[in-house]
Amino acid sequence: MARAALRWSLKDLAERSRVNHVTINRFEMDQASSNPATLAALRRALEEGGIEFIAENGGGAGVRLRKGADHAS
Repeated sequence: MARAALRWSLKDLAERSRVNHVTINRFEMDQASSNPATLAALRRALEEGGIEFIAENGGGAGVRLRKGADHAS
């Protein structure tokens, strides 16, 4: 959902996070778990793009686009 909110392609996220696109695809398809370093790289890239991660609050964890974020870059 975070990648879609930013309108990033798989290639965009791979380039920004420096994580192989195959790894990202497998993770998104729930076909593989990732190591902590990979998850940190993905999170960092998404946050730099304007994503805010929302903690579990009874309705489930989630993401949202930070107010004023320029996600088209």
